[in-house]
Amino acid sequence: MIYFSELENLPMYGVKGEYLGRLVDLCVDPSQNSLRVASYLVRGPKNNLVCVTHEQLQSLSVRAGQTCVPREEVRCYAPDEGLLHVKKDILDQQIIDVDNRKVVRVNDVDFDIQPTIGHTELRVVAVNVGLAAAVRRLLQGTMAKHTLRTVSSVFSSKSIPWEFVNLIEPDPGRRLKLRISYDRLAELHPADIGEILEELSRDEQKAVIESLDDETAASALSEIPTRMQADFLESIPADRAADIVEEMPPDEAADVLQQMPPETSAVVLADMDKEEAEEVRELLGFEENTAGALMTNEFVFVGETATIEGAIAALKNFEGPIESIHVVYLVNSEAALTGAVPLARILLAESSTPLKDLAAEPLVSLPFHADQKEVVDLFHKYNLVTLPVVDEKGHLLGVVASDDVLELMVNRK
Repeated sequence: MIYFSELENLPMYGVKGEYLGRLVDLCVDPSQNSLRVASYLVRGPKNNLVCVTHEQLQSLSVRAGQTCVPREEVRCYAPDEGLLHVKKDILDQQIIDVDNRKVVRVNDVDFDIQPTIGHTELRVVAVNVGLAAAVRRLLQGTMAKHTLRTVSSVFSSKSIPWEFVNLIEPDPGRRLKLRISYDRLAELHPADIGEILEELSRDEQKAVIESLDDETAASALSEIPTRMQADFLESIPADRAADIVEEMPPDEAADVLQQMPPETSAVVLADMDKEEAEEVRELLGFEENTAGALMTNEFVFVGETATIEGAIAALKNFEGPIESIHVVYLVNSEAALTGAVPLARILLAESSTPLKDLAAEPLVSLPFHADQKEVVDLFHKYNLVTLPVVDEKGHLLGVVASDDVLELMVNRK
């Protein structure tokens, strides 16, 4: 194992022993091999920058490096955005540790030296984010390298295998060249992605979100504060914002659009699918801090004369989020709420059982204009999971879910 902090400023020599300069950076070419160091940047005596390729490197140690070619065969360095520079792009940068689901800062990079026929190769093993690596960097050049290793070993060491590292590159074009993917990040729980997003700058957030599919992006954004969601959506093209908002639950979409300037939210709504946009517009019509503003209009309902078979058919046709299904609501011929049947009772009863025989008592609901305190009080009093919201005539308008009430209470603290 060898560290970048031990390689930086290392003297480099040609095959005849001629001095080339000092090693200033290492480059990886992701298009060829994402683990192998492809080239070594050397600063010459006249401040010129030359590039030693991995085929030209004969040997490397913590004392010096030597090429297998003479100085005249070492070419000048030509900038290439498709190369990943260890010092410029990795060292001291924030990265996403996918395995531990957090953002960390890189203090050093670990390599493995692999002798091959005729030359030596360096392989990226891990990035180091521990205190030991920070101490090595801080004391670099003040003592012998073997002594520095001994001193730094007293402190805690934390390395992240290269395979679990997600680099953050704001430039979409360069992300493509470097083949940076956030596929593993997308596999995390939305709450974990949300926590990661909160630790990133706006440009870094955009870099991550731009690489996620609309559904994953919407789920992740739903986990961060509404104000932050709005700020982010305002910073990206309206058509992309519309695609993400379409994937949000209607109540969350309405909340975030309310936080945006009216002209911006209008553009986003105009770019959304007509049906999804209409659902959100309905919720935007309710006064802020009321039950109507807190509810969602995605719920399952059937006629009050339906049996369990009818409820199951309605559940199968429900296109909203599965996790929101806790109760099947009963309505009469005039669409007025007449009952609420917990899902557990449906699962345990015979298929021919009338749903109204399974309805929970008492039937608890509240009007759309009730304030949020009344909502919280009812959830607390009756230990509810969901709470139906009705208009003046008792028509079922929507449902307030317990997670929305919990979030409301947390935000009040």
